[in-house]
Amino acid sequence: MRRLLRSAAAKPLVFALALLPLADLVLRAFGDALGANPAEALIRGLGDWTLRLLCLTLAVTPLRQWSGWPELARFRRMLGLFSFFYGLLHFLAYAWLDMGLDLGDITHDIAKRPFILVGSTALLLMLPLAATSFGAAMRALGGARWQALHRSVYAIALLALLHFFWMRAGKNDFAEVGVYAIVVALLLGWRLVQRLRRAVRDRNNRARAGAAAPMSTEQDA
Repeated sequence: MRRLLRSAAAKPLVFALALLPLADLVLRAFGDALGANPAEALIRGLGDWTLRLLCLTLAVTPLRQWSGWPELARFRRMLGLFSFFYGLLHFLAYAWLDMGLDLGDITHDIAKRPFILVGSTALLLMLPLAATSFGAAMRALGGARWQALHRSVYAIALLALLHFFWMRAGKNDFAEVGVYAIVVALLLGWRLVQRLRRAVRDRNNRARAGAAAPMSTEQDA
């Protein structure tokens, strides 16, 4: 498996797999196979894949640590960019198929409907992450500032989940929402636990260093 993950074909393969949902939706749209409301099916399908790819992006780090396969980190940026790509298509499909690309109607609808406002906010927050996902941007921002900026992905995940919840609440369909809520809770909870462990470890290291300093001074005396 690690040999496959390191291979030159791995990234093109992941790229092609990430495009399959879009190809499926487009083919079904042209084949009149999206059901009674094809516009809604297309918009929701793109939104579903935005959330799925966002979860996959967040899953890379814990999977890398649990599996002992550091090569998985090679795909994190690509998955994150695809999540933004599907989110952008989701919004554009809504703006075109629901709103007829009328900017006034789009603005009014976003302000009127909270779940669209939340989703639009999540997409706007994804924009700087996509724009700074490359090495040159990381070097320009500096490691600390780049990491601080990209931690906003946690807020984005919560906003995307809230958007999904409100959208499904209108039809009292919460089963799939519950699945995504558990996945997001596990992914963010794992990160919280890791941060708390690091904080405790750093505090213990500082305490040991502080206890060793007086002993060293006494020996010198």
